[in-house]
Amino acid sequence: MSDDRVETDVPPVGEQIHVPAPTWTPVLVAVGVTLALIGVTLGKAITVVGLVIAIPLIVRWIRSAREDIGNLPPGH
Repeated sequence: MSDDRVETDVPPVGEQIHVPAPTWTPVLVAVGVTLALIGVTLGKAITVVGLVIAIPLIVRWIRSAREDIGNLPPGH
């Protein structure tokens, strides 16, 4: 005899894992920081380009992390 019923009384999960949405921000920050560090030895223009890429993305990344943390349910 097959039992085709779906169990609806599933106990709540003890711990939910929060995973942030996928983003290119960490990769782009790494590119900007790398350019800034290479620019220290090669020239000011490369350093400036690296910093122009890295600094706004670091700010964006921090804001995104703060929003994610703010959206977590209480007690997390």
